Amino acid sequence: MNKKGYIASLFFSKRWFLLLGACVILFFVSFFVEFLFQPVVAITLAILLLSVAEYVLLFFSRGEIKAMRIMPARFSIGDENLVKISINNSFPFRVTAMLIDELPFQFQERNFNKYITIGYKSDGSVSYTLKPLSRGEYSFGHVVLFASSPIGLVRRRLRIAEPTVVKVYPAYQQLRKYQLMAISDITLTGVKKVRRLGHSLEFEKIKDYVQGDDVRTINWKATARSSNLMVNTYTDARQQQIYCLVDKGRNMKMPFEGMTLLDHSINACLALLNVALMKQDKAGLITFSDKINDIVAADRRNDQLHRLIETLYKQQTQFKESDYEAVWTTIHRRITQRSLVLLFTNFETHSSLERQLPFLKKIAHRHLVCVIFFQNTLLKEIHETNPDSIEGIYIKTIADQFDLEKRLIVKELRMHGILSILTTPQRLTVDVINKYLELKARQMV
Repeated sequence: MNKKGYIASLFFSKRWFLLLGACVILFFVSFFVEFLFQPVVAITLAILLLSVAEYVLLFFSRGEIKAMRIMPARFSIGDENLVKISINNSFPFRVTAMLIDELPFQFQERNFNKYITIGYKSDGSVSYTLKPLSRGEYSFGHVVLFASSPIGLVRRRLRIAEPTVVKVYPAYQQLRKYQLMAISDITLTGVKKVRRLGHSLEFEKIKDYVQGDDVRTINWKATARSSNLMVNTYTDARQQQIYCLVDKGRNMKMPFEGMTLLDHSINACLALLNVALMKQDKAGLITFSDKINDIVAADRRNDQLHRLIETLYKQQTQFKESDYEAVWTTIHRRITQRSLVLLFTNFETHSSLERQLPFLKKIAHRHLVCVIFFQNTLLKEIHETNPDSIEGIYIKTIADQFDLEKRLIVKELRMHGILSILTTPQRLTVDVINKYLELKARQMV
């Protein structure tokens, strides 16, 4: 390691090996064609002299190459995160380099390299994006640069950026996308507009009547005191408690598009709770598997979203049977006010629901419960096919049976007054937020 703090090593370029290989061939030919011997010797000496000259330029010239890795302090799971490497060249010549960033092992990238040319005393940059598919800490190594002068025969290896660690959080980049839903009734792509069935009980203000206002909201006393028609305006009920229950049992380990169902649920949970906070409701969280893991009490203070992100960041799927009795006991003890409880789980069969239904009914006796579980997209594709073989018919029959099981689960939950959302991982976030806004519009929350 040199005085400037980076390791430097000498490498020969592909061009150097090709030129010397050609000289070897010419030496062999010169045994039969004698007049070639002297020119080949001269060419070989010239290559060696140029190599020495480039070595001196790269290792003994006054100058250096500096680099800085510029990226967010945290990454968002399932999103494209931009990474930029800024490079400064202070060598007294143009540098051509191959850059290798030592990416975290989670990406399993074996052949990552970029090529860049940086002029004399100038700056350059290399940008790329990374899409993490799991939460946790990602360790970046050094940025390795193989630099050569315009001669291009010798390369100098430089380590020019220090290792760093980045945490991958739930998909916080998508929060802004859904914040509009909390403050506007505009219909967005993939989001249905909910017809409001009535007014909330929370009075907001009295204003002048304008065309289009509901005539049933006319305030006749205020109208009598002024010369204009006056109407009451109402706002959504606030300070309601919204709890997300995230199941971390083995049924949430199933992968979809590189992410587990738990990861999709956590992303949807974060987006929903953010919308709830925007609607002035209190957002809370409970995670569980064979026991209760984390509890964030429902609140709407300024740092509540940060607390939720930090809690969701560290959640991991476990291969154990989820204990719904512990969930019911915790809710009965900790949540005294009637709340909207959204359970993110996955029931594959009707029998799996029957084992947990007694506890869900107990929770629904005191709270408004909505069970969110997943549709198997592969089985749905099989259901829509027209098989032309006995094997295909057999597979489709099984797929239809699983699809029937899901519909029976929805029916069973409805019979006991429990709401449900049967959705795909792609539409999970939109469907969950829609259900929340629908319940708010119907004054059920």
